[in-house]
Amino acid sequence: MPRPFTRRLVLPLLASGLAAASLPTLAQQDYPNRPIKIVVPFSPGGAVDGPIRAIAQDLSKRLRQQVIIENRPGAGATIGSEMVAKAAPDGYTLLLASQTNAISATLYPRLNFAPIDDFVGISLLGREPGALVVHPSLPVRNVAELVALAKDKPGQLNYASSGNGSGQHLFMAMFASMAGIKLTHVPYKGSGQATTDLLAGTVPMSIPGANGMIKHIRGGKLRVLATTGVKRSTQLPDVPTLAEAGFPSYSAYVWMGLLAPKGTPAAIVDRLQREFKASLAAPEVVKFMDEAGIETVGSTPAEMDAYFREERDRWARIVRETGAKVD
Repeated sequence: MPRPFTRRLVLPLLASGLAAASLPTLAQQDYPNRPIKIVVPFSPGGAVDGPIRAIAQDLSKRLRQQVIIENRPGAGATIGSEMVAKAAPDGYTLLLASQTNAISATLYPRLNFAPIDDFVGISLLGREPGALVVHPSLPVRNVAELVALAKDKPGQLNYASSGNGSGQHLFMAMFASMAGIKLTHVPYKGSGQATTDLLAGTVPMSIPGANGMIKHIRGGKLRVLATTGVKRSTQLPDVPTLAEAGFPSYSAYVWMGLLAPKGTPAAIVDRLQREFKASLAAPEVVKFMDEAGIETVGSTPAEMDAYFREERDRWARIVRETGAKVD
């Protein structure tokens, strides 16, 4: 039998301990009770920026909380990614990841965070192929002619990318390696600047996401030689894939997936996955994705985790094989 004063001391301590233990559960049940921020580690107007804004509009209605998009571009998506990796794991700061994040895990060996292990997957939202485009001033009409020209002028043909370690960087590096040609990489601080110089002919070619190039292709400002998916783009059905153009093992996608900081409660992750999947099925979002030629996915958290690691391993191999580096 404990002494009376001991009982008076222990009971309040137990009560306070139980109350503290219940706080995370209560917080999860109340989630979300304030705005959610999705950090996009790329410049506005890029291949993944538009789709996530369309999704966020619907998600805000579902959650009855504002979903804010914040662009934090730079250094192969590592600036914005580090910001989220170090955020509180409470479901209020999320990261929109892409193939660039998987590439940067290898291309940037010394980082202040772990590009894969500091996150937990929520959902793979969607993907689209890239488009190998050239300025009309470049005297090539197909992939074979481009390869021949590059072999005649080794290292003299430049290609634009949205930055070191971006999909645009590695998509072209992989193509050049398979074709046995030498091209010169010209990295920009975002896809907007890269596209501006591409349209001006300052840099004659690139492999950006297909969707953002459609209006320029149809307007005659760019010539498309091939797309990068395993099958032809629904927006460009007459354009061959690089696999069809002589590189049967080539495939690459601009994808977007949602991540949360490691340690985010499973209940919150699962709630977010369900809500994002529902938003992908909303009529306005379906229309946007269809018009943009984006294949929607809506995977589970476990599937997103596995896909992210598969992409990391795949691009690590490409980085080694191509000798790609931060210019």
